[in-house]
Amino acid sequence: MQTAAAETRPYHHGDLRRALVEAGRHLLEAEGNADISLRAVAREAGVSPAAPYHHFRDKSELLDALALEGWDQLATEMRAALDADGAGSNRLVTMGVAYVNFARANPAIYRVMFACSLNHETMPEKLREEGAYKLVCETLIESGIDPDDEIGLELAAAAVWCAAHGVAEMVSLKEFEPLRNHLGGEDAFLRAIFSQLDLFRPASGRRVA
Repeated sequence: MQTAAAETRPYHHGDLRRALVEAGRHLLEAEGNADISLRAVAREAGVSPAAPYHHFRDKSELLDALALEGWDQLATEMRAALDADGAGSNRLVTMGVAYVNFARANPAIYRVMFACSLNHETMPEKLREEGAYKLVCETLIESGIDPDDEIGLELAAAAVWCAAHGVAEMVSLKEFEPLRNHLGGEDAFLRAIFSQLDLFRPASGRRVA
C-alpha cells in the first residue's frame, strides 16, 4: 500500500529531465530565481537530491533549460497570434502585442530568458532555425524587408525586438492608465503604441531618414 507522501510525489517514472524542468518552473514562478537550487528542484519533483545531476551540471544549466522553454512558449504564442490575425491586420503589430502579453503573463520566466541570454555570446541555434527570432525575421520579410539583405534584416530584427522589449518593460506604468482606458483596454492600447512606431509599419509605409 502506498503512503500518502508517495501518492503526492509529482514524479514517479518516465522523463526525469522534463519533470525537473517543470519543477524548476513552478519554483521560479512561486519564489523567484534566487531561491532555485538543484536540491530544491529535486525536492519539488519528488526525486533524490542527486537525481538532477544526471541532466544538469549546476543551477546555471537548469536555468538555461528553463530559458529555452520560455523561448519555445514565446514562439508558440506569437505564432498562434499571427495565425489568428484577421485580414488587413498589421502582422508586425500583432507579433509585438503577443510578445508583450507573454512577458506580462510570465514575468519570472521572461526575466530568466534574458538573464541567460546575457551570459552567452550567441543565441541558441534553435531560436534562429525554428524559434521566436526566426519568426520575427519571417514577419519582417512579409512586411517588405529584403531577405537578401542579411545585415539589413538582422538590424531590423534587432530593432523590432528591442522596441518590443522596451514596451514590455514600460507598459505597466500607472500613468498610462487613463490612455489605456480611453482606447478601450489593454489590447487596443498595445496596438496603438506599436502602430506609432515606424519599425512596426510595413516597409513600403515607413518613413525614410
